[in-house]
Amino acid sequence: MKLGLYIKADLENVTDLTPVDNYEWHFKVECGSCHEVDQSWISFNRQDSYDMSGSRGTANLVMRCKFCKRESTAQFEPNAKIQSYQIEQNGKFQKLATFDCRGLELVDFSPRDPWRAKGAESGTPFEDIDLCEGEWAEYDEKSNEPVGISNIEVQFKKEK
Repeated sequence: MKLGLYIKADLENVTDLTPVDNYEWHFKVECGSCHEVDQSWISFNRQDSYDMSGSRGTANLVMRCKFCKRESTAQFEPNAKIQSYQIEQNGKFQKLATFDCRGLELVDFSPRDPWRAKGAESGTPFEDIDLCEGEWAEYDEKSNEPVGISNIEVQFKKEK
């Protein structure tokens, strides 16, 4: 099953919100077999590649369910680019990434690790944005305006 990760946020005077390169993505995962949700945050990135047992294939995440011991996998859609969230999308869901999930479903996303954005008017780059608390605020010296990110929500949609 292909799952799209969609985010919604309120951007104040910034645009192009995107995870940094080599971003470590953190998810809550539901087993497709026993439907238990692992309460630990499971993380993986685009650079990870693990062999799948009983197959010649690889995936970015290969894990066994703690409850039923079934193996499941997830990987980034190979040719899909990670999208950036634009200020024009304020308050609307926009797709960020697509994952090919087998035997599991991604059910929650935590926007940890650094993100980046740029000033909507000034183009000022903002690096190392920390969204762990669900919001971020700074000041854009070039445009003399406050900048910020708040009200982050996530959802997953099944893709074709």
